[in-house]
Amino acid sequence: MKYQLCKQVQYPGLERRMKLDIMTMSLLSKYVSLIFPDYRFEKILLEFERTMSMELDFTQEAKNSERTTSCFRKNDVVKVPHVFWELTTKEVLTMEFCTGHKVDDLDFLRKADISPTKVAKALIELFGEMIFIHGFVHGDPHPGNILVSPRGQGRFSLVLLDHGIYKELDPKFRLDYCKLWKALISLDVQKILELGEQFGVGKYAKYFPLIFTGRTIDSKSALGTQISGEEKTRIKQDLNSLGMDDISSFMESLPPDFLVILRTDGLLRSILGNLGAPRHVRLLAYAKCAIYGHEEQSRLGSGAINRLMLQIKTSISYLHLRILIELARLLVQFNDYKHKAKDKLSWMLQKISREVLGWYKALM
Repeated sequence: MKYQLCKQVQYPGLERRMKLDIMTMSLLSKYVSLIFPDYRFEKILLEFERTMSMELDFTQEAKNSERTTSCFRKNDVVKVPHVFWELTTKEVLTMEFCTGHKVDDLDFLRKADISPTKVAKALIELFGEMIFIHGFVHGDPHPGNILVSPRGQGRFSLVLLDHGIYKELDPKFRLDYCKLWKALISLDVQKILELGEQFGVGKYAKYFPLIFTGRTIDSKSALGTQISGEEKTRIKQDLNSLGMDDISSFMESLPPDFLVILRTDGLLRSILGNLGAPRHVRLLAYAKCAIYGHEEQSRLGSGAINRLMLQIKTSISYLHLRILIELARLLVQFNDYKHKAKDKLSWMLQKISREVLGWYKALM
């Protein structure tokens, strides 16, 4: 098989300069903490140093690439460039050249007759599986690192590039994060607060629903819908009451795995927004992956009968959460139709009133 190749070459002396930069940042962080005790960046800086050391080792990037290929070997939508080890070193990475356009290039998607919503669904399912099931997460999913490659008749592949930064989630954290999303979808307040204690964030766990699903922990709004004006006012008042020490304490208390997921999820939500994907696409994908990720551990080492029973239990759990999300989506559509019908009726009544008034004036 013939391949077109591409090479990624590290600038000479880049590793040494990066180490000097990190030392400078560490020194500045200590000075800032002395002057402003509420600002504490030590954990974030340590995570940055870890990721940069991985980024500068191209053999590690090649290993990450091959592991991701293995994780998605049964998924024909996901494409990871092949690595040529005989031409790869710590400073030089040689891999297959793949063509495509940025994942959020709407003009290209229209010309290629590819549905942006289908691309969004495939993308969020890919990263949902990474986070909830494999626990091996690509740390930099910006649009330039994810290409859409057409395959004809509206079909496509997602080409995943730049495998330098990955985070392997702690197994217990991954399972707890699966439980958190199940609780977020059903708005199980007690479970959310309980998991908040396990994550070490304490009282700040009440903000998890707002961060991940856009509604408050005591929200009356349906999942995936816009929150009420009253709730928005209450949220503003609550957030305005937080000081810098609260924000710093929250960030400090988060496990390193959580910081990676927050960043990854933020980048993905931005791409989904650019693609114009409905909010329920992300919620459905995360609900499905969270349930399967939670049950994955139980399936390992189980007998055939137990695996079958777990599969049935998993399917029922997913069906339950999917019904909740679909009902919320239908409620949103119903409200939209209701408002549109109300506006249409109002317009028709005004038009009829003007016509009746015109006839009346003509008769007079």
